[in-house]
Amino acid sequence: MPTDHTIRVDSGHGADEPQRVPGERRQPMRGFEDTYTDIVDYIVRITHRIWEDQDVGYIYDTYSPGCRLHGDNGYTYGVEQLVDGTMQSINAFPDCRHYADDVIWAGDETQGFVTSHRAINIGHHTGPWRWGPPTGRKLDTWVMANCVVRDNEIYEEWVLYNTAAKLQQLGINVVDAARTYGNEGGIAPLTARQFSEPVRLVGGRKPEPLPLPTGRFDVEQTVQALFHNVYNRRDLSMFDRVYADAVRWHGTTNRTGRNRSDVRGMARSLLATFPDLGVTVDEIYWMGNDTDGYSASVRWSGTGTHRGYGLYGTPTARRAHLWGMSQLYFSGGRIVEEWSLFNEFDVLAQLLADEPPAQLG
Repeated sequence: MPTDHTIRVDSGHGADEPQRVPGERRQPMRGFEDTYTDIVDYIVRITHRIWEDQDVGYIYDTYSPGCRLHGDNGYTYGVEQLVDGTMQSINAFPDCRHYADDVIWAGDETQGFVTSHRAINIGHHTGPWRWGPPTGRKLDTWVMANCVVRDNEIYEEWVLYNTAAKLQQLGINVVDAARTYGNEGGIAPLTARQFSEPVRLVGGRKPEPLPLPTGRFDVEQTVQALFHNVYNRRDLSMFDRVYADAVRWHGTTNRTGRNRSDVRGMARSLLATFPDLGVTVDEIYWMGNDTDGYSASVRWSGTGTHRGYGLYGTPTARRAHLWGMSQLYFSGGRIVEEWSLFNEFDVLAQLLADEPPAQLG
């Protein structure tokens, strides 16, 4: 893991300038194009070239032919689907700007790099898309993409586009759109999704608490304890022990908060909505140190049954798969800022799609 924030997103990073001359390499990057100075420069500038310069074909140079793609609605395979989806999105929002907000990374040129890229998207809906004709409305939201990169190619990507927030801003009824999406086969069945079952749900085991680190701060132990104790043991007092009083929180569908009560409220709503929810942390990496603080990327997944009143109205008794990504910023051993997305639009589609026709008489 990087022990400092030397290689990071700088102010204005990623906006190409006329006659720009690449700087010297700031870290070993065997197999990457010479123009890139480090892994953050690579992630930010390929995004700019593909989306803002609209060089969509550059995807063929920066993604492997058999790349694995994990989106709001499940898993797909192969670069052609990515090319098609990118072209559709650019056609709907041709003036969209993608501002790099942060990139958390780890790894090296030998084992490969992992990156968590958060970006602000601002543009106007001036082209047709899946949900109807252009509205002319402004889009102002944020996205997150986690990638596995080696030798100038992305081999696997997890991306959440904050879909419900986009639809809301364009005046589209999110509930109606989710039901339509589910009815038209947009969601993957639970059997096709990749997730692991929490220990709490295996063999009826009692969910033992995971301890927070004593002595020196430990990022992984803190994150594992936070997610397990909150979502598997139902211990909401963890927020008092891990979050700063005035934490800045940015959540799915552009929810925001400025204290740990807001973060706790969202977790409480999820657990009330899915009373049997179980969550597994699938990946953690971070950068930083005790003096300067830590920036951590967390990817998680889980399943639950919609049996409670919380976020989504009258219970449907349907099982749903949730997965999400979080960027957590620690100072003095406490989380002072959080950016988190989960597949909320996909969850709504899983819950609201009309019942399929009976397979047996």
